[in-house]
Amino acid sequence: MKFDIEKTDINILLSIVNMKLRDDFSGLDDFSAYYGIKKEELEKRLKKHGYEYLVSNKQFMKKA
Repeated sequence: MKFDIEKTDINILLSIVNMKLRDDFSGLDDFSAYYGIKKEELEKRLKKHGYEYLVSNKQFMKKA
């Protein structure tokens, strides 16, 4: 699966990333390396919409 983190709808992006992190990867570094995307760009895009990556949960969650 290949997706454009800048063009993908934010809700779909969040859903795909969290599902893949939960089911297939040990963390954001592995996910990013596998899909050839820059972890920082993904974090920046999701942060812009109020989400941050929580290592302890292995997912992006809405900032409190």
